Amino acid sequence: MTPEFTIAGRRIGAAHSPYIICELSGNHNGSLDRALALVDAAADTGCDAIKLQTYTADTITLKSDRPEFQLTGGMWKGYSLYDLYAEAHTPWDWHPALFERAAKRGVTMFSSPFDDTAVDFLNDLGAPAFKIASFELVDLPLVAYAASKGKPLIMSTGMANLEEIHAAVETARKFGTGEIVLLHCVSEYPANIHDANVRVVPDLGAKFGVPSGLSDHTFGTAASVASVALGGCVIEKHFTLARADGGPDSGFSLEPAEFTALVNDCKDAWAALGQIHYDTLGSERGSKQFRRSLYVVEDIKAGEPFTKANVKSIRPGLGLPPVRLWDVLDKTASRDIARGEPLRDDMIG
Repeated sequence: MTPEFTIAGRRIGAAHSPYIICELSGNHNGSLDRALALVDAAADTGCDAIKLQTYTADTITLKSDRPEFQLTGGMWKGYSLYDLYAEAHTPWDWHPALFERAAKRGVTMFSSPFDDTAVDFLNDLGAPAFKIASFELVDLPLVAYAASKGKPLIMSTGMANLEEIHAAVETARKFGTGEIVLLHCVSEYPANIHDANVRVVPDLGAKFGVPSGLSDHTFGTAASVASVALGGCVIEKHFTLARADGGPDSGFSLEPAEFTALVNDCKDAWAALGQIHYDTLGSERGSKQFRRSLYVVEDIKAGEPFTKANVKSIRPGLGLPPVRLWDVLDKTASRDIARGEPLRDDMIG
């Protein structure tokens, strides 16, 4: 049994409904009003938390014309790293307003810090957890510093091998509370559903003794729902008001109606898991009367034998169980029995 803990009072673990995180990323398109509208729309989906990314172009990369700083493929082809992050970042002076709006809407907000100054900034804002992004999982000093604040860490494992994941987990445990969630992630944008490999989700949890889940970059909701069905406790998915509006991550983000469906489907999938038992449910009891049972299908006089012609297994279920047919055949009726009567023991001579 993996350990459980809380984020802002919400229990995280296999025994609880999945924790759904709505990732806003850079889909505010440079507008605070749009960012606030994203928070409102995310809250309306029923998500458990809204996540930001806290960096500037200067805290995450370097302005350089060198070839390794240029993007030559994928959905961000043509950008330099610096220009992409300058466009996609969420200005730090917006954060207080966004945290305040989320609190007003009753939704937890936290963020991914990308350097120590972001950790301090978010800690001062009262963020109840930190998210370590896949690309930062190997930055053990950052993991250690975030963990040192004594808050839960949610860590994505995209691109990481087992040795790297182990190092990040051990660092988080050494410097922090040990309250860790590991998210399986495919660091492809968008990710192909055939690469989703959500069977990794329960394996992560078992290998490292932590709650696990999925940071989902695929189109649609199937991978997220499948991971919940396999025991995933946390789901993270990108969100936008409308893909047609564009934005750094809009191409693989869900629109409000789609994200609402994701929340409902994931929580329904968890509810459907239920418990292992083989007893009749209370909701089934009314249906038992419509099971098959033995009925007299032709008039029978007292003393006449029961045969396959005058006794059959049919619905409803008010007569003897069908298995009793073998006992009944060739015995005689103890009284006159009318067609349509359920067969009972007192009718058998």
